[in-house]
Amino acid sequence: MRAILTVSAAAFVLLALAALLLPTPAVEVALRHALLRLDAGIGAGLLRTIDHAGTWRVILPGSLLVFALSRQARAHCWVWVVALLAAPTAETLFKFAIGRPRPEALTMGFPSGHATAAAAFFGSVIYLAAPLPRAARYWVRALAIACILLVGIGRVALGAHWPTDALAGMALGISLASAARLLADSPNRTSERGT
Repeated sequence: MRAILTVSAAAFVLLALAALLLPTPAVEVALRHALLRLDAGIGAGLLRTIDHAGTWRVILPGSLLVFALSRQARAHCWVWVVALLAAPTAETLFKFAIGRPRPEALTMGFPSGHATAAAAFFGSVIYLAAPLPRAARYWVRALAIACILLVGIGRVALGAHWPTDALAGMALGISLASAARLLADSPNRTSERGT
C-alpha cells in the first residue's frame, strides 16, 4: 500500500508540475483527438453511462452498499468517508492552484473531478475486497479497475478533459484510497504489536 501511495502521489505531483509549467505536448493533443473518436455510435451511450461512475449518483449508493456489505468498511467508516469527501475537496483546490483550462472551455480541468472521485471510490473498493474469497476478490477488483479506467478514458473521449487531467485525477484518487487504507490498518498494527 505504501508503494502504491508513493507511486500515485509522485505521479500526481509530476503531472501537476507539467500542467503548471509546460504547454500541452503534441502527443497529448494527438491522444485526445484519437479518444474523441470513441464518442460516436454505441460508444457515445456507453461513455455517457460510465461517466456517472465518477459522480455521486453512483458513488453515494455504492458507498452505502459497501458499508452494508463490508465489516471492514464499517469498522473504520470514518477513514473511508473522509477519503471520499477529500476527493472533491482536493480536486477543487488543485483546479484553482494549477489553473489549467479544459480543452474546449474556460473552466479549470486539472485534475478531472470525475476521475478523482471514481479512483477514490473504486480504489477503496479494491482495498476493501481483500477479505473476499479469491474468485470474488478477483472479479470485484477487476471491475473496480475497469471503472476507474473507463471513467478516465470517458472524460477525455467526451471532450471534457486532456488525457493528463484524467491521469492526474486517477493518481489523486488512488492516493486518497491508499492513504485511507494505511490509516484504517494502523490501529490494527498497533494492537497486534501490543499482543
